[in-house]
Amino acid sequence: MFSYFLLYKPFGMLSQFTPEGDHLTLKDLGFDFPKDVYPVGRLDADSEGLLLLTNDNALKHTLLTPKFEHQKTYWVQVEGEITSTALTQLAQGVVIRLKGQAYQTSPAQACRMENPEVPERTPPIRFRKSIPTSWLELTLREGKNRQVRRMTAAVGLPTLRLIRGKYIGHSVSGWHPGEVRVLSSEFIQDYLKNNRR
Repeated sequence: MFSYFLLYKPFGMLSQFTPEGDHLTLKDLGFDFPKDVYPVGRLDADSEGLLLLTNDNALKHTLLTPKFEHQKTYWVQVEGEITSTALTQLAQGVVIRLKGQAYQTSPAQACRMENPEVPERTPPIRFRKSIPTSWLELTLREGKNRQVRRMTAAVGLPTLRLIRGKYIGHSVSGWHPGEVRVLSSEFIQDYLKNNRR
């Protein structure tokens, strides 16, 4: 029987159950996950937001295979003011470095956003009185290593806080870090049916 869990991964936690260094892991959430569920993809320790865990390998394949182009939306607090030029560049795709090679990102959706409805981060982001911060919503259909951070840096907007804010039909607004919700197989099937490409 398949199980599906969506959680708000906190800042500083690894997207895995196996201990590594001093980092917290998914085991530290204190939730009784079945032994055979694993994360679909990952969020870096310094990123937050929605992470799916399941034992449904067919779903993992569908969500992680680039040709299916499943959307992931990130809320990104950046250093500096977001310009229209930067938004256009992000939407069209920018050149980033991956393993020492130049890589052109696929077109994305990019727009300014108001402060999202999420708790303050612990620890808080660095704050410099002389430099403003802004929030950006960025929706991707691909997921390269540290792609969002590399993309914002490429347009002169260093990332201060990164949250996967929307994923598989859910928004993290109103959640608290570490919260886990059980999804039904009916919800997953409806999501896949409505998001075929």
